[in-house]
Amino acid sequence: MAPVIPGFTHRRVGVADGVALSVAVGGAGSPVVLLHGFPQTHLMWRHVATDLAADHTVICPDLRGYGDSDKPAETDPGVYSKRTMAADVVALAAELGHDRFAVAGHDRGALVAVRAGLDHPDVITHLAALDVLPTLDTWDVLHGTSAAVAFHLYLMAQPPGLPEAMIAASPDTFFGHFLDIWTQDPAAIPGDVREAYLAASRNAVPSIVADYRASAGIDVDHDTADRSSGNTLRMPVTVLQQDWGAALAYDAAGRWKAWASDLHHATVTCGHFMAEEAPSTVCAMLRALLNR
Repeated sequence: MAPVIPGFTHRRVGVADGVALSVAVGGAGSPVVLLHGFPQTHLMWRHVATDLAADHTVICPDLRGYGDSDKPAETDPGVYSKRTMAADVVALAAELGHDRFAVAGHDRGALVAVRAGLDHPDVITHLAALDVLPTLDTWDVLHGTSAAVAFHLYLMAQPPGLPEAMIAASPDTFFGHFLDIWTQDPAAIPGDVREAYLAASRNAVPSIVADYRASAGIDVDHDTADRSSGNTLRMPVTVLQQDWGAALAYDAAGRWKAWASDLHHATVTCGHFMAEEAPSTVCAMLRALLNR
């Protein structure tokens, strides 16, 4: 039996022409949307979601192109832009009856959350980002041999064809590599959850690549336009990261401060998948954010 978030109901919700998202919903109270990262699904939030559901309506979708959500063809660069994916999330919340909500994202989901905050400031009340930099800053800080840690960003930035073929040749090896090297505590991702992640990813190679390709193209254009115009995040923002800034010689908090004036930035000692490795820390961070 496939793993689920206990006590949550699952449904599909239309968010755009021909696109529906698979979503798990639980709890009652002010709404919080939790957005997963790579190479995962909404299941990554299983510990945090059940905790927050004690006093919040918690909405955990699979992003466009991931998990059980629809995977439209990459007919143009905008199909998997974070602007489009953020619009999906806003439409999802509206369909569920929420015109304002808090959002927390991990990894890819954090990029979607940031874009939602920039594009829909009257909708997003609070924003949390876990273990990522904004797209434009990510490319700015990667250089020299240290950029080898992000080889997958460069691979999936290539034009259609090569990256899809290479990854599809051995998808479990590719996606499993990240589940292994980014986890300090392997027990945090039990076997059934790991298999769910691998199964979902091997069935979504073209759309996952398209998501990453967008982040080397159209997403950079959108971030650059915001930086030029001075558009920033107006809501309270919390960022929780591993200490990659020290490892890669950049000021992570300073880079986030340029995007969010009302910022709380902290580092945490665990692997990349912190919602699974350190859920109590993440829950405490989110509750403190929601009380700001």
